[in-house]
Amino acid sequence: MLVSVTSPSLQALRALLMIACFVLVSTFLSAASEERASSSPPAWHKFINLHHDRLAQVETDQAALDLFVAAIGRAAEVNDVAATIAAKGLSPQVTKDLMVPEITKSAQRLVAALVAWDVADRMMRGLEEKSARTDVLTTPSQVAWLTANGPFTSLQEVVRQWDSGDATAAAGVAAGQLAQDAAQRTMEEWWRLKTWKDRVRTARGQSRLCGTWLWVVHNHQRHHEERKLSLVFPPPGMGTAIPGLTETVVLGDAVYLRWETDGRIQEDSLLFSKEGQRLEGSFVNSQGGWGSITGKRTATCTP
Repeated sequence: MLVSVTSPSLQALRALLMIACFVLVSTFLSAASEERASSSPPAWHKFINLHHDRLAQVETDQAALDLFVAAIGRAAEVNDVAATIAAKGLSPQVTKDLMVPEITKSAQRLVAALVAWDVADRMMRGLEEKSARTDVLTTPSQVAWLTANGPFTSLQEVVRQWDSGDATAAAGVAAGQLAQDAAQRTMEEWWRLKTWKDRVRTARGQSRLCGTWLWVVHNHQRHHEERKLSLVFPPPGMGTAIPGLTETVVLGDAVYLRWETDGRIQEDSLLFSKEGQRLEGSFVNSQGGWGSITGKRTATCTP
């Protein structure tokens, strides 16, 4: 248990610990923010035009993954995702930790969205140029695959309009809606892949924190007031079970926690020790409070 700090050398050590933790985590957060700000969307229409012939042939999950690994992943600047999906011999635990099933599904859906977008573009060009139906529309098996990797709510309407043989305004509206749906899905799936490493990092951090902790908070603002509380951190994917905890970042042994309650903000900067069984560090809050925190794991993670 941490009690009132009286030794100047210990105070200096804890102050250095607090500064080091905040600098480390702040640097990480700043870099992540800059990465998000600089992540401009790819030129999707260029991809579609460049890979039109291959997109027109995709009608299975494997064909979609092959195209993603060979071309789309690199062009969309998610090479690391493509390399992970293509990797062979990964253990079940590594596969789970790296979220391989999730990114595989996102890669399939990204390619499906590009295929649907290409279908919509072909239909609009066909309406403008009065092309033959066989030069424009997709195959029934491709429609079924797109439906399974959608949903693309306007796809069936596009098929129905083109099957009717009438180059009407309604057909153009359906094609435009399909293009809009496909563009939105493309961006959603691309962003999931673009932020994959962040999600892996977050899940790993949640795994290390998962469990029950005895928290001892020593507030220097209030005459060395000391509080004890029990915190239960949930497993990855289970949400945030602790009221007021809005952000959690774990970078190596450094832990950053942000709390927001009734307009008040507190930031904790901590370090793992004792093989992950203890946490030590400092906090500051918007009311001018500051002090030390000691955490001791009292129960292991419960799924």
